[in-house]
Amino acid sequence: MRTRPLGPGAPAVSAIGLGAMPLSISGRPPESQAVSVIQAALDAGMTLVDTADVYCLDDRDIGHNERLIAKALASWAGERDSIVVATKGGMTRPGGRWEEDGRPQHLKAACERSLKALSVERIDLYQFHAPDRAVPFTDSVGAIAELQHEGKVRWVGLSNVTVGEIRTAQAIVDVVTVQNRLSPFHREALETGVVKYCSDNGLAFLAYSPVGGGRLNKKLPDHPALPPIAAAHAASPHAVVLAWVLAQGPTVIPIPGARTVEHAVDSAGAADLVLSEEELAIISAAEFWS
Repeated sequence: MRTRPLGPGAPAVSAIGLGAMPLSISGRPPESQAVSVIQAALDAGMTLVDTADVYCLDDRDIGHNERLIAKALASWAGERDSIVVATKGGMTRPGGRWEEDGRPQHLKAACERSLKALSVERIDLYQFHAPDRAVPFTDSVGAIAELQHEGKVRWVGLSNVTVGEIRTAQAIVDVVTVQNRLSPFHREALETGVVKYCSDNGLAFLAYSPVGGGRLNKKLPDHPALPPIAAAHAASPHAVVLAWVLAQGPTVIPIPGARTVEHAVDSAGAADLVLSEEELAIISAAEFWS
């Protein structure tokens, strides 16, 4: 599989990574199937797996996805050191809701839980999940910088941030990745300049929900712009969309989710799918209603 740099001082990783969230939230598959999905993605060449402590059902289930990944890696036949596991801290799941908690004490406690759930002494990539408007952004980022200084975090990333917030964080800690939403349905990361900023500064842009997420990705096979392009490449409409996301910037790394082995393998194949300028223009000009 083609690779792309993860960010300054970090290694190259697969051009498409695995977003593991669907394996632990509502509608999740049985554990044995989830482990098979993760291992199939790795066998297909993915070397980046994205998770978070809150990829679970609710606060009673915190760390489910991280423990699942640790289990899959422990029984995988490949080389563990070749895989970068990225997790996040800074949110909670009370009653199944998604709420920000960027307090330094929460982030430090969350990091300790993630270290235990992942069965590691140091987290490869620790990302601040989302700014908390009730907590100064600099306090939250400063807490993660302290975790890195303590050796508990190797690289630092941000998620759901603006260009201004990236710059603010960079004044505190070396940032290697930014994870925001990007798909034909949701292009705000392009429109607000986040993708360009990452490209210009060598930061990996981890595109979450790259095929729309949830119900939106189910619309892709019936979208009039996609089947002709998919047929021309003997690929799925989902793979075509992933190729479009990849083409939005040299540091963009889509992290699609999967609940089945077939879906994970299909996503991995999109890394080597190159669309023509005309095909990219057709998708860019098409309407994708959310």
